[in-house]
Amino acid sequence: MGLNTLDLVVVVAYLVGVTLFGLRFRGKQRTLKDYFLADNTIPWWAISLSIVAAETSTLTIISVPGLAYEKDFRFLQLVIGYIVGRIIVSFVFIPQYFRGELVTAYQLIQRRFGERLRSLTAGLFLVTRAAAEGVRVFAVAIVVRVALAGVFAGLSDYSRDVAAIAIVTVLTLVYTFEGGMAAVIWTDVIQLAIYLAGTLVAVFAISHLVPGGWGTIRTFAGDAGKFRMFDTSWDLSSTYTLWSGVIGGAFLTTASHGTDQLIVQRLLSARSERQAKMALLSSGVAVFFQFSLFLLIGAMLFVFYKLFPPLVVFTRTDTIFPTFVVSRLPHGISGLLISAILAAAMSNLSAALNSLSSTTIVDFYSRIAPQSTEERRVRLSRVATIGWGVLLFGLALLARHGGKVLEMGLSIASVAYGSLLGVFLLGVLTRSASERGAMIGMSVGFVFNLYLWFFTGVPFTWYVVFGSIATFLVGYSASWLISRTSPPQQLVQPGQGR
Repeated sequence: MGLNTLDLVVVVAYLVGVTLFGLRFRGKQRTLKDYFLADNTIPWWAISLSIVAAETSTLTIISVPGLAYEKDFRFLQLVIGYIVGRIIVSFVFIPQYFRGELVTAYQLIQRRFGERLRSLTAGLFLVTRAAAEGVRVFAVAIVVRVALAGVFAGLSDYSRDVAAIAIVTVLTLVYTFEGGMAAVIWTDVIQLAIYLAGTLVAVFAISHLVPGGWGTIRTFAGDAGKFRMFDTSWDLSSTYTLWSGVIGGAFLTTASHGTDQLIVQRLLSARSERQAKMALLSSGVAVFFQFSLFLLIGAMLFVFYKLFPPLVVFTRTDTIFPTFVVSRLPHGISGLLISAILAAAMSNLSAALNSLSSTTIVDFYSRIAPQSTEERRVRLSRVATIGWGVLLFGLALLARHGGKVLEMGLSIASVAYGSLLGVFLLGVLTRSASERGAMIGMSVGFVFNLYLWFFTGVPFTWYVVFGSIATFLVGYSASWLISRTSPPQQLVQPGQGR
C-alpha cells in the first residue's frame, strides 16, 4: 500500500514540530555546565524518561520485534540484567560522581589515577561510541527506504540511504547544537511519548487485523513457543540464556550506565545524588515494559504473517515491522508509526552528539587550553557537535554492509565496555591499583574482547563480563608487580563536595 500524502504530512509535521520545540532552549547557555548539564535543573522523572529514550534507538524498535518474530521472548533475560546493573550503578558509581563538580565520567578516572588514563578512557569512549552510533543511525535508512519507496522511486538504495540519514542527522543537529542538554532531555521526553504511543497503536492495530483478535494471537504464538522467556542452559554459544542475560546484562548496564558518558551525563544533570538514583532505577522499570511491548509486536506479526503470508519473503528480520507499518496499516496511522520510529532515532542521536561533544571539549580541549574562556568553550562545544554529526553520517553509510543492526551495535559497544568497566572498578574498589597497571589491564581487556568478537563464537552478552574481569585482574596484578615511586591518589580529595 505504501505511504500517501496524509502519512507524509504527519511525518513532516513531526520532524518540523520536534525541531522547533528543541529550538525553544536556544541561547540560554553561558557555561559548560549550562550547556552539558542543563545547570542541574532537570527533575528526576524527565531524566528517567530521557535515559530510556537515549538507550532506545531505531534499531531497537525494528530489531527487537524481529527477535520475537524469528525466535521468542528470551531477550527479556538480558533486560532483567539491565535492572540488576542499574542497582549496582546506583550504589557503586553515582555516589562517586556526586563528589566533586564533574561534567564527564572520565574526570573521575583522572581524580583516581591521572591524566593519561583519563585520556585513554575518554578516547576509547569517543571511538567506540561513534562506531556504535553509526550503526544506530543507519537503522534510520532501513525504515525510510521501506517507508518512502514511492517518494524515492527513481533513486538507488544508496541514494535513498544518504537522503534518509542526512534528513534525520541535520534536523537533530539543529536543536542539539542550539539547546544543549536541556533541549536534548526535554525533546527526549516528547519523543519517548511519541514512539511509545505509536507502538501501542501498532499493538491494537495488529490485534484487529488478525481474525479472532488476541485469542488467535495467543493460541498461535503460544503453540509456536513465541512467549518462551527463560533458557537455563549453560551453552556459551547461545546469545540469550538466563545466565548470559542476568550476568551479562548486569555487567553491560553497569558499564553503559556507569562509565559511558552518554548516560552518565544525564545522571550528572540531576538536581542531587538522590534524584539521580531515582531516575536510574525507575528507568529500569520503564525499559522492561518497553522491551516487552516490542517483543509482543514481533510475536503478533509472526501470527499475522502466518495467516497472511507476505508477497516477498523477508530477507532480514529488521525490515518486518517497517514493512507491516507501510503496507498494512491505515493511512495516517502509518505516518504516526514512521514518526515514532524516527523519534527514537533522533533522541538517541541527540544523546550521542551531546555526549561526544562534552567528552571532546571537557576531557581534551579544556586540558590543552586551560586559559580559554567559558564563552569560547561553549562556542567550540557547538562546533564539536557539528563535527561529530558529520562523522556519524559517514559511519552510518559504512554500516550499510553490516549484519543485524541491533546485535552489531551491541557488539561494538560491549567490546569497549569490558575494559572501561574494569578500569572504573579498579578505581572505585581498590586503593593499590596504579595508573600504569590499570592501563596495562585496560589494554589486555580490550584486546581480549576483540579476540572474542572476531575469532570465537562467544556471543556479545558475555563480552563485558570477560573483558572487565580480565581488565581488573591484569590491572590489579600489574599494579602489584610494578614498583611505584609514589602512593596512589586518594579517590576523593579532602574538602571536595558537591
